[in-house]
Amino acid sequence: MQIITPSFELMEEIDGPKMLKNIEKCGRVCYKSENMITDTSAETFVANLLKRGHESVIEHEKISVRIICDRGVSHEIVRHRIASYSQESTRYCNYQKNQFGNELTFIRPVFWKKNSAEYAVWHDTMQMIEDNYMHLISMGVKPQEARSILPNSLKTEIIVTMNLREWRHFFRLRTSHTAHPQMQEITRPMLKVFREKIPVVFDDIEY
Repeated sequence: MQIITPSFELMEEIDGPKMLKNIEKCGRVCYKSENMITDTSAETFVANLLKRGHESVIEHEKISVRIICDRGVSHEIVRHRIASYSQESTRYCNYQKNQFGNELTFIRPVFWKKNSAEYAVWHDTMQMIEDNYMHLISMGVKPQEARSILPNSLKTEIIVTMNLREWRHFFRLRTSHTAHPQMQEITRPMLKVFREKIPVVFDDIEY
């Protein structure tokens, strides 16, 4: 049994200023003000779009992220409709095979300390689940059947692609104090990276 913490990885290098310039080119068609484009006009133009609520224009740019989290968090992520997803499949992945180290991997609960009684109960439960999963596979049960006993704490990988407008919506919901602690653990550091990479677009999102 392996226990890890969640993480994320940008799937491509992000050139924030270039994104803003493309958004400006698209957006100025609405106003037929292409003649006002300069080397430094994109940030102000995009900021004004957001201030006016004209967010459809930022849909012209997208970002893909690989997220490693638990299955419970992934179930909340995929509720966002305007997105594309590719996720590790418990139906086809046989965790008894060498490519998975012949073990299950779980995401450590952020809200319980390792030496707490609650963590001990969780750890023992995960160990029991791993033992029983491997036993079922050894009995000839298919992975798509054995997955019935797998918990929300099971590690999963999911590629998430959203346009910038949907990322704004995602971060507003998933970084807030009402979001699940396991969700906050991954989304708040992610938002920080988005802010560093892309000027203006995410600066107004607070938690």
